[in-house]
Amino acid sequence: MKKVIELFTDGACSGNPGPGGWGAVLRFGDKEKELSGGEAETTNNRMELIAVISGLEALKEPCKVMLCTDSKYVADGVMKGWAKSWRAKGWRKADGKPALNPDLWEKLLNLLEVHEVEITWIKGHNGHPENERCDALAVLETKKFKN
Repeated sequence: MKKVIELFTDGACSGNPGPGGWGAVLRFGDKEKELSGGEAETTNNRMELIAVISGLEALKEPCKVMLCTDSKYVADGVMKGWAKSWRAKGWRKADGKPALNPDLWEKLLNLLEVHEVEITWIKGHNGHPENERCDALAVLETKKFKN
């Protein structure tokens, strides 16, 4: 039986593009692990994707993952099948324009083939304790790139 892991994620960007950060909290039973990182020049959507990717990459075996994100971009991209469709069309959207962040979507789609992921979208900055923690981690990382 696969382990059930809770994964909470958030991304932040000061300016879009600009310095950015991401945070993730992994929970298995009563054990928790915080992850975070950032980039000097990025976008909010890239940070949201990297938070999820980093959380999934931290798992050492295939798991059932309950992902909680405030990113409609990530949630809809996966749950509405947009990312798979973009990949099938050579990273083009329905209107023929290039899909953004194909490098990260490719990584995420590959990880979704390893792990059984159930996504719950939540409203950001709305008092959800783990989302607030992830936001604080992301903002802290963003500040590392400011002068």
